[in-house]
Amino acid sequence: MKDIEWLFFDLGSTLIDENEVYRRRFAGIAEVAGMPCEEVLQRAEALYRQNKKGDLELAKMLGAELPAWESEYERLYDDTEKCLQLLSEKYRIGTIANQLPGTAERLKNFGILKYFDVIAASAEEGAAKPDRRIFDIALERAGCPPHKAVMIGDRIDNDIVPAKRLGMKTIWIKRGFGGYWTITDSSQRPDMEINDLTELADIL
Repeated sequence: MKDIEWLFFDLGSTLIDENEVYRRRFAGIAEVAGMPCEEVLQRAEALYRQNKKGDLELAKMLGAELPAWESEYERLYDDTEKCLQLLSEKYRIGTIANQLPGTAERLKNFGILKYFDVIAASAEEGAAKPDRRIFDIALERAGCPPHKAVMIGDRIDNDIVPAKRLGMKTIWIKRGFGGYWTITDSSQRPDMEINDLTELADIL
C-alpha cells in the first residue's frame, strides 16, 4: 500500500448498512411466494454463496417481482464516520458506487459528504460497476493514476475484479451478502481482506 494517495469506497454494505432494506425486500418476496421469511433468507444466502445475486435470482425462481429498493431504510454502520474522519487526514477520499439518483444528497443527509472529494455514482455517470468506465471517470476526476489508488468494497465482482484489472490496489470488506462470495481464481483475490472499517483504519 505504498505511495497511495486516494481511497475509493463502495457505499452499500461497505459504508452504509443495508440490512433493513434487504430484510424488507426478502419479506416482500416471502409474502408473494407464500413462504416463511426465514426460508427465503436461507435460500437466498445459499445463492450468494454460489456467487449469484441471491435476491434477484430467488425472486425469479419463485416467480416474484423483485421489490423496489427502499433507500430510506439505509443507515451508516457505527464505524463509518470515525473511519472516514481518520483516513481523510491522510488520503483523498472518493466513492465509486452503483446508486439510485441523489447520492450526494444522501451522503449529506448522513453527515459524511464533507469527507468526499470525488463522487462517481452510476445513476449520474451513466455507467455502473463492473463497467470500467465508472472507474475511469472517478480516477480522471481525481487526477490519480490507478496504482496510487485503493478500491474498498464488499463485492468481488463489482469492486475487486474491475479495480484489479485497472491496476488499483484492492481491499475486500467482508460484510453484507458480498461477504459470502467464494474466491475461485487469482483475478478475484484482493490485496487485503477486512471484516469492518476499524480494521481498515488500523491498516492504512
